[in-house]
Amino acid sequence: MIRRIHLFRTDCTDPHRNLAVEEHLLETVPEDACILYLWQNRRTVVIGRNQNAWKECRTAALEEDGGFLARRLSGGGAVFHDLGNLNFTFLVNRADYDLDRQLGVILETCRSLGIPAERSGRNDVLSNGRKFSGNAFYESRGKRYHHGTLLVDVDLSMMGRYLSPSKAKLEAKGVESVRSRVVNLRELRPGLTVDTLARRMEEAFQAVYGLPALRLDEADFDRERIGELARRNGSWAWLYGQDLPCSLQCGARFPWGEMELRLAVEGGVVAQAAVYTDAMDWTLAQTVERALTGRRLRMEDLAQGLGSAGLEDAVREDLCRLLEQNM
Repeated sequence: MIRRIHLFRTDCTDPHRNLAVEEHLLETVPEDACILYLWQNRRTVVIGRNQNAWKECRTAALEEDGGFLARRLSGGGAVFHDLGNLNFTFLVNRADYDLDRQLGVILETCRSLGIPAERSGRNDVLSNGRKFSGNAFYESRGKRYHHGTLLVDVDLSMMGRYLSPSKAKLEAKGVESVRSRVVNLRELRPGLTVDTLARRMEEAFQAVYGLPALRLDEADFDRERIGELARRNGSWAWLYGQDLPCSLQCGARFPWGEMELRLAVEGGVVAQAAVYTDAMDWTLAQTVERALTGRRLRMEDLAQGLGSAGLEDAVREDLCRLLEQNM
């Protein structure tokens, strides 16, 4: 039975650390408590636990813009976060997990703002048929969390830039996202800010649970544990090295000839490269295959491989551009 509720809101916008804090809160949530964690990420694509990063995100564009890729523990699809988005997490023990009650906090928050809202299935919250909140779930060692997004004033053009499918024919194993019509809450309530929404959500949390909330102090957290989790969250192995084989196929015609690239990727690394070309240089295909094999499927690594292969500048630049456009 929940006898106390806690609030924690952070001003950190680093997704790898924020997800580490979330996991630490799950590990340490008291037996009789429910924690509401409110947080924001700057320019981030967050993919589900079992998704393929390259299938869900234009990773090269995200990296070029200084954005972050993050992988969460929960399942579900890919989402875009920026500072126009408010993330929430409810953390409780299994016996006290109540999805209706938790989503009731979201609905009460919207009601207090005069925004019509309704649940759709298990995962989404809609307003007039348009999605503004997606939800996902995770359980470990008898503890559960339910987290999600609240779109306030998200740059929807950036959402389309990073979550759009690649121009390449990309085949991958894993869970794929289902794209939905979305709406910013600010469109429904002009002038709404993330801070206002957060305050209303804190009020709704206390009203729905009928208890005053105690604020948590980050100084009491295990900084060493959070640092350990944050390092894992930002590592190549966690983000890209999941056992989700994929293949990338792309091609184009250039002044020096036509080329098609086929890359078989395992554990985030190009395990095999096949190159087909009508270029006059009969050694070109083998040279490019050697340059790409063993490289991480990351633009910086692939460009480094091509740069050290002794290719003509024009050929190298064209191939880098081709890969960047299709990742």
